Formats: sequence, structure tokens, C-alpha cells
Amino acid sequence: MNLKHVVTLCFVSFMPFTKRIFILTTMALAVIGSQGFGQDDLPAIKGPYIGQKPPGSNPEAFAPGIVSTELFEYSGVFTPDMKEFYFIKEDDFFVFQYQNKRWIESYISRRVGQPFIAPDGKTMHLGVRYKERTETGWSDIKKLGPSFLALEIMRLTASLKGTYVFDEIGSDDGDGVIRYSRLIDGKREEPKPFGKEINTGKFNAHPFIAPDESYLIFDGRRESGYGHSDLYISYRQPDGSWGDAINMGGTVNTEVGEISASVTPDGKFLFFHRNQGEGKGNMNIMWVDAQIIETLRPKGQSPINHN
Repeated sequence: MNLKHVVTLCFVSFMPFTKRIFILTTMALAVIGSQGFGQDDLPAIKGPYIGQKPPGSNPEAFAPGIVSTELFEYSGVFTPDMKEFYFIKEDDFFVFQYQNKRWIESYISRRVGQPFIAPDGKTMHLGVRYKERTETGWSDIKKLGPSFLALEIMRLTASLKGTYVFDEIGSDDGDGVIRYSRLIDGKREEPKPFGKEINTGKFNAHPFIAPDESYLIFDGRRESGYGHSDLYISYRQPDGSWGDAINMGGTVNTEVGEISASVTPDGKFLFFHRNQGEGKGNMNIMWVDAQIIETLRPKGQSPINHN
């Protein structure tokens, strides 16, 4: 350890505990690297889902100590081939990539939006911005059209048909709105708000549209909820309308608040995010068996098709 590390340690000692852990861990890796050890010398993370044992019907923190820590982790999404996992840690953007039969973590940039990978894997949506997959990786950031730039979008997701479903930043008093925009004959229609089946209660945000558009999951604040915000699901009806949103229940929802759900591209697991205390200090990425979606589906409706 050189003088630079010693001075940094003195400065870090005055920081909050969780910040100290993150910075000291980063410093430790830097020291290891300076002594001739690289990432190849660290214990390899192998197997599907970043080497994690799949959960059952009770939600668990995803990859504890690797992805979910005492810091703020958010917006965890896999690519369709399940070989890349993007997520936000604090205000930084990271990715785990499966290369040479092991998972490698890399820093991408400062946070630029909430990532969502389109079902075809060709687009990374980042709210009103996006990147396109190229032969060498991802393109530079681009912006959606004028109809979207006028909206303060937090999260935008897309279906296989190219339908956009997204939210708009609102106050806690109840003006968060979820909208959609379809591709019709190759042209993008103007955004439209969902009806009262979705946009009810104090706040609605962070939607996830199923690849086949058979259901929509979002978080909302309603008097009948379990806590600060709960996950709700609405199923597409046979006539194409949307059914009244259903609270996803006490197994998923708690008093601390759950937000920003999505289903893995293989259709097996529901990912979402759970506050671990007041404020932004600690949020974990959670996962649970996606069978809960079928359990809540009204009788007589067709099952999900992820193909």
C-alpha cells in the first residue's frame, strides 16, 4: 500500500459506513492488482444466473455479496441469451458478462437511466434514451422522438410487437401515470395513458409489459396496499382490454416497499427491488419463482408464451 492509499483511507474514515465498505473494497482490489494479481486469480463465478441457486416461492436477495449488498442496487436485467446482467449500484452502471465459462463484472459508466433490454436483444432502453446493439457492442446513446422527450420517463419497457409501456415522474400526491405507444403499420403512435384499471391510486410507476403483452406488472401506492409501494399485475382480457390490477400479495409485497419488477427472458423468475430501510441507503435486487404470475392469473385465461 502506497502513500496515496494511506491518505485515501484517512479521508474515507469520515464517510458513512456503507460508503466506506464500497470504497475500501475497490481499494483492496486495486492493491491486489498492483501486486500482480488479476481478476483471473479471484474465485471464478460460474453457472447460470451468476452462479446462484434459484429461489422458490419466497423472494430472496439476488446474488448476495456479489450483486445485492448493503449499498443501493437497482434495475437488474438479463439479456435474452442470459449471458449479460446489467444493474445500477449507487449512481454507477455495471454489467456481469459470461465469458470463457465464468462471470466477469465490468464498470460501464455513470448511471444514464434505468436499463431494460428489448425482447429481441437489439435495444437497451434507458427511459427517453436508448442504445442499439452493434457488432462491437452497444451504440452511443440516442434519444426517442419528440413525443417522448416531453415526458419525464423513469422506466420504459417493450414487448415483442414493439409496444412501449412507460411511466412518467409524478409527485407523491398522485400524478404518476403509465402510458403505452404501439407500432402500427411500422409507425409509432402518440403515447396514450392506460385506463383506471392501471392508473388508480396515489402513484403508479416502473411498468413491465410481458413479451407477449398478456400481462402488465407495475408498482403503485394504494390504500389497500401492504406498505410504501406494492407490486400489482393486470392481465389482458380476451377482448384485448385490461383487467383490474391485482395486488401480488404478501409473499412479494411488504411494509418497506417493492418496485420495478420484470421477468427474466427465460420466463422462470420474477425480479423486483425491495427497500431495506428509509431513504435511498439500501435497496436490494430480489428474485422469486415466476409461477406466482400463473397463480394469480384469472381462471380461463391463456398461459404466458415467452417464445
